[in-house]
Amino acid sequence: MTIDPRRSLVAGLIWLVVALALSFACAASLWAGRVAREIVVQQHVRRLLLETDQLGSDLGQAVSARMAAARSVRTATPLERIFAVLVAQYPDQGWIALADETGTVIAGDGSFPAGTSVVAAPWFSGGRERPWIGIIDAGGDSLTGNRSPLLGDLSLPLRDAAGRTFGVVATHLTWRWATGDLLRLSAGPEPSAQTLILDADDRVMVGPKALLNRRWQGIPTRGPQPIETAEVVPAAHDPTGPAVHVPRFESLPGGQPVLVARSPVLVEPDTAAPGWQVQLSEPKERVYQRADALAVRILWISVCLGAATALIGALGARHLTNRLRRLTRSAASVGRNEIERIEVPHGRDEVAQLAGAFAKVLDDLRSERSELLALSGELERRVAVRTREVVRLAEESRYAAIVRERLNIARDLHDTLAHSMMAMLSEIRLLRKLQAHDPASLPDELARAEEVAHSGLNEARTAIAQMRLNAVRDTGLGPALAKAFDRFIDRTGLIGEFASDSEAARFGDERAETLFRMAEEALRNIERHAMASRVTVSLSIKNETHLCLQIDDDGIGFDTGLSRPGHFGLLGLREQSQLIDAELHIRSAPNEGATLSVTLRIAPEVLWPLDAAAHST
Repeated sequence: MTIDPRRSLVAGLIWLVVALALSFACAASLWAGRVAREIVVQQHVRRLLLETDQLGSDLGQAVSARMAAARSVRTATPLERIFAVLVAQYPDQGWIALADETGTVIAGDGSFPAGTSVVAAPWFSGGRERPWIGIIDAGGDSLTGNRSPLLGDLSLPLRDAAGRTFGVVATHLTWRWATGDLLRLSAGPEPSAQTLILDADDRVMVGPKALLNRRWQGIPTRGPQPIETAEVVPAAHDPTGPAVHVPRFESLPGGQPVLVARSPVLVEPDTAAPGWQVQLSEPKERVYQRADALAVRILWISVCLGAATALIGALGARHLTNRLRRLTRSAASVGRNEIERIEVPHGRDEVAQLAGAFAKVLDDLRSERSELLALSGELERRVAVRTREVVRLAEESRYAAIVRERLNIARDLHDTLAHSMMAMLSEIRLLRKLQAHDPASLPDELARAEEVAHSGLNEARTAIAQMRLNAVRDTGLGPALAKAFDRFIDRTGLIGEFASDSEAARFGDERAETLFRMAEEALRNIERHAMASRVTVSLSIKNETHLCLQIDDDGIGFDTGLSRPGHFGLLGLREQSQLIDAELHIRSAPNEGATLSVTLRIAPEVLWPLDAAAHST
C-alpha cells in the first residue's frame, strides 16, 4: 500500500488520523505540563514558606527558652555559679561564656580565656540591652571548628530583680532542634537553600562569612511571581500573630535570580525586642527543576500515548477503508479491460452506493460508445462525400482562376497589342491610298508607321513587365499612379494634375493592382480618343471607409448609352470593377469631356502594415 497521500485516499486518512492524534497529544501534554508545572512550583514555594515559618518558630522558641533560663538566675549568686547552672540546663550548647558588666570574661568553656576583655565585641555591647544573635569569632577562627550555615551564636543580658544588668551570657546554638527538612536543605557540598537570619534593617546576622553584617542585596524582579498576590499570609505557628510575606523572586547583584521566603522570629515573652527574620533563598533553576522534569515526563507520556492512538487509528482507518480499496481495484481492472463490470459490494453504505453508481455510469458509457461508433461511421461516410465535393469545387475554383487570368491577359492584350495593331492597320490603309494618289508623301508615312510599330512593341514589353513585376504592391497605389501619370504627360504633352491623400497612397493589396490597370486603361482612352488638353487624376479616402479614384478630362466626350461593337474598353473596366466589388461611374456627353470614378470600400486595418513600415523606416 502506498503511503503517499496524493495517490491514495487511505494513506491520506491514515496521515490525517496520525496528525490529529499527535497534535492533540502534544497540545494536551503542553497544557497539562504547564498546569502541572505551575502546581509543582506552587507546592515547592509553599513548602519553602512553611519551612521558613517553622525555622523562625523553632528559633524563637530556642531563644525564648534561653532567655527564660537567664531570667531565672536573678540573684546575687556569683557569676561562676550562674555559669554552672546554665551549662547544666543546656548541655547541647557548643560553647558558653559569661562576662560581667565591665566586659571581663568571668567563666567559659575555653573559648574565651578568663579575664579577657570583650567590652568592644558586638555580642557584648548588643547583649547588654537585648538579645543579640550573630556569629562570634575568637581570633578570626570559628569557635566550633565546623560551622554550618544553620549555626549561630546568641548573647543575652543577665538582670537582677531590680532590672539592672550585671552580666552577659554568650552561647552557641547547635540547632539540633531544627527539622529534618531544614537539615536536608543545608546538607551536602552545594546546599539547595541558603539560610540567613536578618535583623530589622535586613542586615545579615547569621549566614555565610561573605554576607555577615551586610544588608541583603536582593531586588524584586519584574514579571510573574510564584504566588501572584501582594498580600501577606499568617504565620503557620500563630495565625493571630504577625504575618509572613509571600515568597518572591529577587535578583542578586550578580544577576542570579533566587526565590526568597522570610518569616519573623518570635521571642517570648519580649516579642518586640529582637525584630529578627529568618530567610530561606533558593536558586530559581532549582525551584523549577522538579517542575520542568515533570513537564518533560508528561510530554513524553502524552507523545507515546498519541503515537499509540495514531497507530490504532491508522489500523482502524485501514480496516474501515478496505471496501473502498476493493472498489478502487475493481475500477482499475475495468479500466485495464481485465474484467467487464465493476464489482458491487453488498450493503447499503456509501461504498456500495458509489459502486452501483459507477457500474451504471459504465454501462451507460458503453451504450453511448456503441452509438458513437455508429455515428462516427456515418460521419466518416459523409466526410468522404464532402471531401469529394470539396475536391470538385477546388477544381472549379482553379478553373475559375484560370478563366480570370485569361480575361486579364485578354484585357492587357486589348490595352496594348490591340491598340497598336489598330494603329498599324490604319497606317497601312493610309499607305495604300498614298501609293495610289500621292506617292511623294509615302516615305513620311512609312516613318510614321515604323514609329507606331515601335510604340506598340514598347507597350507590349511594358505590359509583360507589369505582369511579371508588381510595382503597386511594392510602393503602394499612389506612387505607382504618380509614375504612370508622369509617363502619360511626357508622352502626350497634355496639361495634367495628380493629387493623392497620404492614406490612400499607401493602399497596396491585390485590389490596388486592378485599380491601377483601370487607371491605365482610362488614360489610354483619353490619349487615343478624347482629344483633350487637360487631364486630372485624384486618389482619396472618404469617410475613412471608402477609397475613391477619379479621372477627369476636357475632351470631346462621348455618349455613354451608345453600343460600340468590337470595342471592349468600357466592358473591361466594368468587369474589373466587379472583380474587386467596386462601384464604377462614367459621366460624359458629346463636347463636355468625361469623368470616370471608382469607389472601393476598404477597412482601416488594410493600411496598418504600410503604416508600420513607414514608421520603421
